[in-house]
Amino acid sequence: MFFASDNWAGAHSKIAERLLTESSGFAAAYGTSDLDRKVEAKFSEIFEREVAVFFVATGTAANSLSLASVQKPGGISFCHTEAHVAEDECGAPDFFSGARLATVDGAAGKIDPRALATKVARFPQDAVHHGRAAAVTITQATEIGTVYSLAEIDAIASISKANGLPLHMDGARFANALVALGVSPAEMTWKRGVDILSFGGTKNGCWCAEAIVFFDKEQAKEMHFIRKRAAQLFSKSRFIAAQFDGYFDGGLWLDLARHSNRMADRLRAGIEHAATARLAWPTASNEVFAIISKSASKTAEDKGAKFYEWPIPESEPELVNEHETLIRLVTSFATTDDDVTGFLACLT
Repeated sequence: MFFASDNWAGAHSKIAERLLTESSGFAAAYGTSDLDRKVEAKFSEIFEREVAVFFVATGTAANSLSLASVQKPGGISFCHTEAHVAEDECGAPDFFSGARLATVDGAAGKIDPRALATKVARFPQDAVHHGRAAAVTITQATEIGTVYSLAEIDAIASISKANGLPLHMDGARFANALVALGVSPAEMTWKRGVDILSFGGTKNGCWCAEAIVFFDKEQAKEMHFIRKRAAQLFSKSRFIAAQFDGYFDGGLWLDLARHSNRMADRLRAGIEHAATARLAWPTASNEVFAIISKSASKTAEDKGAKFYEWPIPESEPELVNEHETLIRLVTSFATTDDDVTGFLACLT
């Protein structure tokens, strides 16, 4: 019963097979192979326009280099208070871009548009001493399992465009958010005003595959140099391409995300009816946050369940009483019905 993180899951067999097939023979290096080009073309097909794609190893690299590509001296990037770029990337976005992050509050893990407009106004382009606004980044799905609706992305994009700021989307769980909304990749990104996307595959069945996607190829010109300088240009990049080739084949990436979301749906439904647990807040992706009794938590751990205790939000100190604990449960393509059934049995 592994619910600690979708990073704990292995790789899907079809992706592993595709890697094995590619492991023999020779191919041009540094992103120039036929397979690299094939996968780049597939990205353009998926997003319904010609895009520029840059493979990298990690989500942190994708986010950091994306923001670095649009920075300027004294630049400020705006993100949600609980965003991964602010809380879990050890200052990498600041380090690689030479800029700063400014956090913006908002309910349900999502930037509040009015709060964003207010925060951006504090950093005008001539603010030499305080720095100037440079970019906005949103996380889809968010760090607390919620998903921006299309209208919510529109609202953030409107403020970004009004201030001349590029909009970046951290899509570490892009596929999970996509199938939760039931829309196309284009509808959730550039048609909403997103300029750059960190496209994640690792959490959804790949070995180690992330990509930076630019929806305006003119905006991507400097990324060739930024990626190389950051040591993210792989000589044998075809092995990242191979993972994406298997990932996209037959819509596998969407099937895997639907499965993990479905397992999360089962968890949510079971927790809603459990005697010793309740949902902490509504979620829509493959993350579930629950308040469970400490005795049920111990029972689950004793039976082999893996999950994380989650910090109690400062804005809701009364969310959990002294006999309870807040936990995060994350499902993956490898989560089984038996895993879910076994965990829910611990809550009776």
